[in-house]
Amino acid sequence: MDTATKNSAADLAKSSGDSGPKITWNTEKLKSSYANFVNANSTQEEVVLNFGMNSNWDRMTSEVEIELAHRIVMSPFATKRLGELLGKLVTQYEGRYGPIK
Repeated sequence: MDTATKNSAADLAKSSGDSGPKITWNTEKLKSSYANFVNANSTQEEVVLNFGMNSNWDRMTSEVEIELAHRIVMSPFATKRLGELLGKLVTQYEGRYGPIK
């Protein structure tokens, strides 16, 4: 995790008003991936996020193959916290660079 990402994550954690334990980020096994596709579905007990790549840039094609690379399974509670975190991140981004359209 680069310094900007680490600082951004720490800033978001601080802005949540949580006065919980100090967090130490262990990045030894961290791997970065790029995804331009995400699919989500859920049951009462879990939310499943599938991330992958759409390498086909031809929008007129009748069939598209998505190469799924990562599946994240979360509880609905963790998913809600992720949604709130992403909302704050988008608000910060738009404050710096303008609205996402």
